[in-house]
Amino acid sequence: MYTIEMAYARMRELQDLANRSRAHQTAAASKRAAKKAAKKR
Repeated sequence: MYTIEMAYARMRELQDLANRSRAHQTAAASKRAAKKAAKKR
């Protein structure tokens, strides 16, 4: 049986993972965005 608690735990797990990867990618992403913005002009 799949309970609400299990679903909630899984959701929290995925959210933590997403937050971690976003924090890790922030620097690289901002560099990419700066490059793109420079190319557009």
